[in-house]
Amino acid sequence: MVGDDQSTLLKGKGTRPGLYKCKACAEPFTATIGTVYEDSKVPLNKWLLATHLMCASKKGISALQLQRELALGSYRTAWFMAHRIREAMIDTDDTPLGGEGKVVEADETYYGKPAITPTVTTRGRPFTKPNSKGGKVRNSRPVVALVERGGKAKVFHVAVADKATVSALVMANVDPATRLHTDESRLYTGAADVFASHETVKHSAGEYARGDVNTNSAEGFFGVFKKGMKGVYQHCSEKHLNRYVTEFGFRHNTRIALGINDGERTDLAIKGTIGKRLTYVQAGVANV
Repeated sequence: MVGDDQSTLLKGKGTRPGLYKCKACAEPFTATIGTVYEDSKVPLNKWLLATHLMCASKKGISALQLQRELALGSYRTAWFMAHRIREAMIDTDDTPLGGEGKVVEADETYYGKPAITPTVTTRGRPFTKPNSKGGKVRNSRPVVALVERGGKAKVFHVAVADKATVSALVMANVDPATRLHTDESRLYTGAADVFASHETVKHSAGEYARGDVNTNSAEGFFGVFKKGMKGVYQHCSEKHLNRYVTEFGFRHNTRIALGINDGERTDLAIKGTIGKRLTYVQAGVANV
């Protein structure tokens, strides 16, 4: 379909309800063409309802619940729909967080067992001491959160949370004029040379705040994320974890505290469907 004037494109005759033909190229099209809803047999009203349910549920909504609420034919249909909606939630804004006089908190957490068990620590040394469960490896997947206090967040699932990886994420996504707040982790050593300041709290000594220095916003995000993953989604393979991280990040960045209600959040997710596609193969639906 070609042409710039959308009103002209919609003047072609439809061959069935909802289907139009472009006057410029004579190709048929619908309102879902060029969106994550494209090429789906699920009615558009159910897509919109599913989008609203995912946007209005603070800790998410399971695929089984979507299947029941919308009377969908199968669990796989609901699962795939949820992943396509998460694709629409991907933030394409690459504006750095923070700025002069602002605070960005950086922290990392771990969730679930990795698909490939690591054999070395984040410093590159082999695991030699058993953990509390008797194993040699901490079975966790790292998630790094950069949270602007009172603002938005950028959250990433990374293969390894080592200094090189975390430092690269922080420098690429945080304005150098920012005050950076972290815990005492060695992952952030040297940050004072890059940012306006680097202030830390020492959690190992029971210190969680010193004046306005804390990582409470990042920890608050992780609290909601983990409650949703454990209480709602329960099972998540590592290859899909980043999609769930995207979902929780989207709701955080469009929360009530920023003046965005459930309806407006849903509108933003629907707008995010434009220009994005996710196929069965890309989503790995065969491995549900």
